[in-house]
Amino acid sequence: MSEQAQQTSNNSPSNGNGNGKRKALLLKIGSVFALAAIGYGAYYALYQRFHEDTDDAYVNGNLVYVNAQVNGTVVGIGADDTQLVKIGQSLVQFDGADTHVSLAQAEAALANAVRQTRQSFRNVDQFNAVLDQKKSDVTQRQADLTRVREDLARRQQLSGSAALSAEDLAHAKTAVTSAEAALASAEAGLKVSERQLDVARSLTDNSTLLNNPAVLQARANYEQAYINAVRSEVPAPITGFVAKRSVQIGQRVSAGTNLMAIVPLDNVWIDANLKESQLNNVRIGQPAEVNADVYGSHVTYHGKVAGIGAGTGSAFSLLPAQNATGNWIKVVQRVPVRIELDAKEVAAHPLRVGLSMNVSVDVTDQGGKSLADAPSQAAKAQTSVFDAQDQAAQAEVDRIIKANLGAAPKESTAKAGAKVAKLHTTKPAKA
Repeated sequence: MSEQAQQTSNNSPSNGNGNGKRKALLLKIGSVFALAAIGYGAYYALYQRFHEDTDDAYVNGNLVYVNAQVNGTVVGIGADDTQLVKIGQSLVQFDGADTHVSLAQAEAALANAVRQTRQSFRNVDQFNAVLDQKKSDVTQRQADLTRVREDLARRQQLSGSAALSAEDLAHAKTAVTSAEAALASAEAGLKVSERQLDVARSLTDNSTLLNNPAVLQARANYEQAYINAVRSEVPAPITGFVAKRSVQIGQRVSAGTNLMAIVPLDNVWIDANLKESQLNNVRIGQPAEVNADVYGSHVTYHGKVAGIGAGTGSAFSLLPAQNATGNWIKVVQRVPVRIELDAKEVAAHPLRVGLSMNVSVDVTDQGGKSLADAPSQAAKAQTSVFDAQDQAAQAEVDRIIKANLGAAPKESTAKAGAKVAKLHTTKPAKA
C-alpha cells in the first residue's frame, strides 16, 4: 500500500506546479542578465567606447628648489613649511661680513683701474709731446750740421791763402764734429722717446678709457663682488608654498646647498597613467573630466590633454626592465598623459601635489595629434627676481666710474659718461 501511495503522490498535479515555478524563475533571471547585457551594450555604444578612464592618476606640479648661491652662515630664516611666500620675498639671510669686505676691495680696485688708465692716456699725450720736441731737436741739429759743413767747405777753399788762418780752419772742423755729435745725441733721444711712446701706447691702443681691458676686468670683478654681496640674502624665485625646509639657523652652507622648496599650487597638472591599450584613440587637445578623491565626485575639474609621454614609466625607472634576458612575463605598460586643468576651477578647489585623481578622457574627436609637431613658443616657468641684482650692480659700476673719470684726455667727461650706457649692451656674465 505504501509504494502505491508514493507513486500516486509523485504523479500528483503539485509536481507540475513545481516545474513551472522553476521555469518562471529561470526566465526572470535570464531576462535580468539579458537586460543587463543590453544596458551595458548601450552604455558602451553611447559612452564607454568614446571615453578612456583610469584611476591611476595623480596631481603633479613644479617643485622649485631654493639653493644657496654663495658660501655663508645662516643668520635668518624668513619662511617655514606650509607658508605662502611671494616672489622676491626674503627666505634666508647669510652673514654678509666677508662679502662686504670683498665688495669694498673690488670697488677700490675699480677706482684705481680707472685712475691708472686715465694716467696711461695722459702718458701717451706726454710722450707724444716729448717725441715732437725730439723731432724738432733732430731737425735743428741737422740744420746746424749742414750749416757748419758748408762753412767748413768754404774755409777749405780758402786754405793756404793769407785770408784764412790755420786756427780758423781748425775751429770750423771742430764745429762740424760738435754738430755731428749733437745730431747723434738728438737722434738717440728721439729713439728713446719712440720706445717710450710705444710702451705707453701698448696700454691704450684700440681702446678708450671705458673699454680699456684693465677697466673692464676691474668692472667685472666688482660686479661679481656686488652680486655675491646681494646674494647673501636669498629671495623667493616664485610665488608658492614652502615645502621640505632643511636649513637651520647657524648652519654653514656652501654654494649649491638645497635650503628648501617652493610649490606653486596655482600651476598644477594631472599625470594620468593610461594602459598602452588605451592610447590608440588619445589625442592632444581632447577634453577630460577629473575627480579628486579629496573632494569626491561632487567636484569635477575640466581639462584637456596637453601631451603624451615619450615612454612608459618603467622605461625611465632607476632600474629599467631587461626583458631580453631571463624568464619573461608580459606586464601591461602604462604611459603618462598630461592633463591641463582649468585654472579657475583649481583656484576654487585647490589641489596638492601627489593627490589621487580619477580621469576620464573624451576621445570622440580624433582630429588632434598624438605627438606635438612644434616646440613651445612660451616659457613654461621663469623668474625675473635675479634681474634686479644685475641691474643694481651695473648702476653701482657706473657711479664708481663716473666718480673717478675726471677729465680724461681725448674724450670729455660728458662723452665718456655716454659710453658708460653703451657698455651695457655687452654685459659681463652673470654670477
